[in-house]
Amino acid sequence: MLEQTGSVGALYARHQSALLKYARGLVSDRSQAEDIVQEAWLRFGRIVADVSPSDPLRYLYSIVRNLAIDYRRQKIRENGLLDPGALETVAEHATDGEAPPDQIMRDRNAVDAVRAVMTAMPEQMRVAFEMHRFDGYKLREIAEHLHISVSMAHVLVSEAVDRCRQHVEWP
Repeated sequence: MLEQTGSVGALYARHQSALLKYARGLVSDRSQAEDIVQEAWLRFGRIVADVSPSDPLRYLYSIVRNLAIDYRRQKIRENGLLDPGALETVAEHATDGEAPPDQIMRDRNAVDAVRAVMTAMPEQMRVAFEMHRFDGYKLREIAEHLHISVSMAHVLVSEAVDRCRQHVEWP
């Protein structure tokens, strides 16, 4: 029970560095590990307000682990979905005259489709997508720029990629 281990804040304060080390081992990125631990702490705080886990520290570690797994899965999915250089490659082939005319037309249609999808996106989503995919910004940097959480930046980029994939068939 939490009463046995002290307050929720004291529990977090005592184990914050260990949680950070644990998260860093799972995601291999210090800033992302910090974000994961912060998000875990927020979720933990909301949960213990309603229920009291029998082993709160173990529960907190499981939240960190689950968030790290979600992050890694999302990263794998993002990296496989849309290559940041894809639009540039399409544009190069469409203008250099080496591609067959039917390929040029397909590529131009794909670029037009992505532009149309991007135009229809909410502004924050479009900005997050452009910053991440075309300018190479990290989610943390996007979050700071847009004044949102890293998790929200991640959601915006993922949803933007999904929207593009629905309208364009990438190789």
